[in-house]
Amino acid sequence: VQLQASGGGLGQPGGSLRLSCAASGLRFNRYAMAWFRQAPGKEREFVAAISWSSIAIKYTDAVKGRFTISRDNAKNTVYLQMNSLKPEDTAVYYCAADQRPEGAMVVTGARHYEHWGQGTQVTVSS
Repeated sequence: VQLQASGGGLGQPGGSLRLSCAASGLRFNRYAMAWFRQAPGKEREFVAAISWSSIAIKYTDAVKGRFTISRDNAKNTVYLQMNSLKPEDTAVYYCAADQRPEGAMVVTGARHYEHWGQGTQVTVSS
């Protein structure tokens, strides 16, 4: 199983970035997908998750209304559109996969996610 995250980089406060995570080696439409992030000196935290059917979506409060998670099962890819960026969004962002056939359920605990990508750095600074 491989999860390849991309799209990170330098963003300005108030600006936008779009992360992508391409999955291979798994049956993508049977996995819930999530994004987590880890800032320097802090623990990894949940950002957003989407069920395989896209019916269930969750966000952490800090990104609600600014970030949007989506997926394209035909392309085995999950996205994180990040708008209205803030300096506190600076972190390494990881995508993760949780085998969960229930199409209307996602979980937020990192321990439930079996597969992880390598991370992509997002830095928000002027």
